Amino acid sequence: MPRKKRPEGTRAPNGAGTIYFSETDGYWHGRVIVGVKDDGSPDRRHRKAKTEKEVMEKIQKLMTEKQSGQVAKAGPVWTMEKWLTHWVENISAPTIRDSTADGYRNDVYNHLVPGLGKHRIDKIEPEHFERLYQKMVKAGASPGNAHHVHRTAKTALNEAVRRRHITSNPVCLAKPPRAEETEIEPYSVDEVQRILKAAADTRNSARWAVALALGLRQGEVLGLKWTDLDLEVGTLRVRESRLRPKYVHGCGDTPCGRKAGYCPEKVNKRKTTGPVKSRAGKRPMGIPGPLVTLLLAQKAAQEIERQQAGDLWKDEGWVFASPTGDALNPNTDYHAWKELLEKAGVREARLHDARHTAATLLLILKVPDRAAQGVMGWSDASMPARYQHVVKEVQQDIADQVGGLLWTFPKQP
Repeated sequence: MPRKKRPEGTRAPNGAGTIYFSETDGYWHGRVIVGVKDDGSPDRRHRKAKTEKEVMEKIQKLMTEKQSGQVAKAGPVWTMEKWLTHWVENISAPTIRDSTADGYRNDVYNHLVPGLGKHRIDKIEPEHFERLYQKMVKAGASPGNAHHVHRTAKTALNEAVRRRHITSNPVCLAKPPRAEETEIEPYSVDEVQRILKAAADTRNSARWAVALALGLRQGEVLGLKWTDLDLEVGTLRVRESRLRPKYVHGCGDTPCGRKAGYCPEKVNKRKTTGPVKSRAGKRPMGIPGPLVTLLLAQKAAQEIERQQAGDLWKDEGWVFASPTGDALNPNTDYHAWKELLEKAGVREARLHDARHTAATLLLILKVPDRAAQGVMGWSDASMPARYQHVVKEVQQDIADQVGGLLWTFPKQP
């Protein structure tokens, strides 16, 4: 093939392979071997440009990637749709919690694939992601939702970098919309007492005492079985977490026309319980004396319900169960919490704020961070800063200590 004479003072980079000009298409071409394919054949790469200088720069970049071990693997190029689908279903879902996988799937199938699915993962730019985030916010999504999509995309393409399908992650350069962090206000001691008083004459009343006194997550409370408790010694061991049901249609050949969760014949395809959130979450705990009394009353009340249900009772051993012994549905539990707050006359709050309240009570009691970490089941030492809030009791205690230090004068002889 005819070759064009190189400009004076330029030369091909060392190990650049072949660089030539093609009169057929009017481009400069460069070909270089960067390794070996899976089948043992040479991995020869091709680059082209309008000028020799440009193609030499591309080849030099390729050689630099080869020397640093960052050259992308040979093989078919992934589109965003194909990679994200493969990543979420075959790489992530088998190794993470079901709830986390559901969050990834929501981001992938509802936002990333519809918005960016046709792009090649080796060609997509940070600006593509930024435009997607802005489009989401304009359509009514919260900045926090856009942040979640950003984190999912970053995780997915980090895996593509590790597997050398791409050499760098463009999401790392993208800027998601600013999300304002809402300051969580835990309940005061007085408010906790009002909630517990309001719960006293409700069904499963001890459930809320466990949350507010021990700080168990919703899934951890609903996953408790009587075999996890030793009420004579006053101890409890968190072993498993109640999973949210995942329903599919069971209406068969005559579709009901409703969403799966509202299908009259719906079927839950998810296990009742699964592993706790982290290794540290599988933990033993001491139970305060008053809470032991409440749990004994809970056991007695459940025995009465067992007798009333008769053959309908499902003896599955749950501490907090339905009137027929079934595991409690997390959605039903959530609505019961909202009703309890209204009955107690306290402000609206998330169910998870009960966990923040329990962590803050440990701060008021001056429980050391290491001990608080064990009680709360935190695997990260930074978690106390997120869950323990400097409430007025702590502020006043600090003020009293400062006052005692600075304004206590030695007695004169």
